[in-house]
Amino acid sequence: MNPEEEHCECAPPQAETSPAGAAQREYEEPEIENPEASRMKRAAAKHLIERYYHQLTEGCGNECCSNSWCASSAGFTRMDNNAAAVKALELYKVNAELCDPHPSKKVTAAARLQSSAHSDRKLSHKDALSVRDNFKDVNDLTEDKVYEILDICGEKEDYSPLIRVIGRVFSSAEGLVQSFRRSKPHTKEELKSLQGKDEDKDEDEKEAAACSTAMEEDSPASSSRLGEGSSGESDVQKLGPDEVSVDIEAVRRVYERLLSNEKIEAAFLNALVYLSPNVECDLTYHNVYSRDPNYLNLFVIVMENSNLHSPEYLEIALPQFCKAMSKLPLAALAKLVRLWSRYSTEQIRRMVETFQQLITYKVISNEFNSRNLVNDDDAVVASTKCLKIVYYANVLGGELDVGHNEDEDEEPIPESSELTLQELLGEERRNKKGPRVDPLETELGIRTNDCRRPLIAFEEFVNEPLNEVLEMDKDYTFFKVETENKFSFMTCPFILNPVTKNLGLYYDNRIRMYSERRITVLYSLVQGQQLNPYLRLKVRRDHIIDDALVRLEMIAMENPADLKKQLYVEFEGEQGVDEGGVSKEFFQLVVEEIFNPDIGMFTYDERTKLFWFNPSSLENEGQYTLIGIVLGLAIYNNCILDVHFPMVVYRKLMGKKGTFRDLADANPVLFQSLNELLDYEGSVEDDMMITFQISQTDLFGNPLMYDLRENGDKIPVTNENRKEFVTQYAEYMLNKSVEKQFKAFRRGFHMVTNESPLKYLFRPEEIELLICGSRNLDFLALEETTEYDGGYNRDSRIIKEFWETLHSFGEDQKRFFLQFTTGTDRAPVGGLGKLKMIIAKNGPDTDRLPTSHTCFNVLLLPEYCDREKLKERLLKAITYAKGFGML
Repeated sequence: MNPEEEHCECAPPQAETSPAGAAQREYEEPEIENPEASRMKRAAAKHLIERYYHQLTEGCGNECCSNSWCASSAGFTRMDNNAAAVKALELYKVNAELCDPHPSKKVTAAARLQSSAHSDRKLSHKDALSVRDNFKDVNDLTEDKVYEILDICGEKEDYSPLIRVIGRVFSSAEGLVQSFRRSKPHTKEELKSLQGKDEDKDEDEKEAAACSTAMEEDSPASSSRLGEGSSGESDVQKLGPDEVSVDIEAVRRVYERLLSNEKIEAAFLNALVYLSPNVECDLTYHNVYSRDPNYLNLFVIVMENSNLHSPEYLEIALPQFCKAMSKLPLAALAKLVRLWSRYSTEQIRRMVETFQQLITYKVISNEFNSRNLVNDDDAVVASTKCLKIVYYANVLGGELDVGHNEDEDEEPIPESSELTLQELLGEERRNKKGPRVDPLETELGIRTNDCRRPLIAFEEFVNEPLNEVLEMDKDYTFFKVETENKFSFMTCPFILNPVTKNLGLYYDNRIRMYSERRITVLYSLVQGQQLNPYLRLKVRRDHIIDDALVRLEMIAMENPADLKKQLYVEFEGEQGVDEGGVSKEFFQLVVEEIFNPDIGMFTYDERTKLFWFNPSSLENEGQYTLIGIVLGLAIYNNCILDVHFPMVVYRKLMGKKGTFRDLADANPVLFQSLNELLDYEGSVEDDMMITFQISQTDLFGNPLMYDLRENGDKIPVTNENRKEFVTQYAEYMLNKSVEKQFKAFRRGFHMVTNESPLKYLFRPEEIELLICGSRNLDFLALEETTEYDGGYNRDSRIIKEFWETLHSFGEDQKRFFLQFTTGTDRAPVGGLGKLKMIIAKNGPDTDRLPTSHTCFNVLLLPEYCDREKLKERLLKAITYAKGFGML
């Protein structure tokens, strides 16, 4: 039967007792006149359909049968039970030929048509059990019940009764919710007297009936459920926030035994197809979870099916089930997250692979483009929402650091002086309350940045095929509009790679720049002031820090909103027009000056090649604020900086304090020493003689003492308090000693990025990639993506010689080339393969040096006569290049 033809009924469908019966259900129409006649017609139809069904599955027993629709016929092709049920219905409709049972089959046929109580045939105990009316009374399952039916079917070598039971229970939301319940602990009354359990059961029935909902009245299984004393509310009262009433281990054992049988596996598949639309209807229109939180059992049981990722499920069953699961309310999603967070790494990975496989299958099997958006595919959207549940379970189940949060800025970042005009123009600033926060994070009370180590790597949640077909401009629009009709994958940033997220951030920054420009134009018209749509910086190369930081300081004090305008840099005395390349060099020069150890704002570790805030710097906080502004401007204007901070700096920018484990890369020598202190097996107090007072040196080499605790010089470190000593030491080194400097730095950074989705989209390690670019310089990838112009192509002699020459360069020379061509010696997010470089012909052989347009990553290369001249001219150009001119 085609499941798409089935109406979305409010009540879950009840499966028939046999495949033939299921086929009959589709054919019959309810009759309201003459119920007795209707009943007789149905009985006759059922009898004939069952005869056709058994003829197709078992045959008539006559080896010489010529009926092409009989299993005993020589040319008959065997079919499974479900196909036979459908065919039986078709044969009944056309009144096809029906064989009479062969004498060898008559006894079997008679036994099938007569009741099990017929007295002319001797029944053994096994036969009596196997004909219990095909277990019609089974409306929900337990582990023991499944094994009982399985054993009976195994002895008879006929699994059709079990298949029918699975079809009935697993296609019924009510039946599945009541299945595989955890055994409740005995009450005091039950422990006193077991013989009175019938009376106790009756009392439980009354209590359950009093608490039951209208949903239970519609269910044919409610009486048996109440008899077991398992009302939804009474269970909920005893369950914790991460507990469900289903016995998950029992479900896993049952699946393990049943899924090895292909016919039984097909029953699970077909049942899920019937189940999902009705579950979706229940959750969408009937608010069923709020009335019975045990409804969540259904999703727990289905997700334990280890075959969900198999191809048979990907077409219909799994997409429909994902659509149903995506309709769960927020409280239910949070409960699933808490439950799954206790799962093992292998179980989390299995669920991730299940949803990822569905997304990939749908992406590959469809042709998505700007007209046919992947955002409109219900299956991809629903499975992404389901993947989000597993993602947060992965976070919650990992190593968390929920505390150690940085304090918010004491002073709010000043608003623009243009705010009044914006309100008049209907252009109120969006996200005034800060960056967007996922509702599920709020419900769970965690953030992605709280996770130090997830159960499985975050990279496993990224779906590359989806990233390739995602139209990021459209997706960003849906993200900003926040309508229910359009889904944005930016609301699930875990599935996007850094390149795609960077593109979304680029759109956000550009639109904000255009908005500021438009507001400035309107403001100048109203106020009659001079038009200044850009953030203009005119600097001298020899005084770049003085000129730039003074100008930025004035802007930050007068009107911080100007920092969100597009940056336009001009070097005094040079003709270069800033289309991006001049800004790149500006940032490069500023960073070189700021991080010069001679200035004393940062300390440099020769071993790690990393910079850290100088706790005894003589510079005021304003200087650090300006450095934060420069860092924010680099991100805002899509420029890469050559800065070398330990990862803890980016974690602190995202709101997390540094802890002991952050010392591993910030100060590995100290980290190793403190680790040895923790692992020391002797007496720490007697052997090491250290106290809670530590010393540092200032800029001039003078020692500075600091007490980790009050009167720390008098408190010895012992085996008992050494963990506290290590924690306090790390707290001082990473947080307290640089508190003023870092707060000023972070404040400057937030002046530019406070309205950006930066914190929502990126993790700390991705922020580092965003600011610093990729450290891996793959010039082979750059060669693959480079384009040619002006008469050059990939097969030109000069181009082949150029790449041979470039690949022969050392690491430093390659970085010089990147600096010369693109304005920075770092690869963009995603590596050099994402860099769109163009090599254009710049005339015939000449003594002129190669030149470049760093704004557009264009290399202008004359057609030199040989490779030696090419190498000599190129090396001279990239080694001594400085400044900008007009070509």
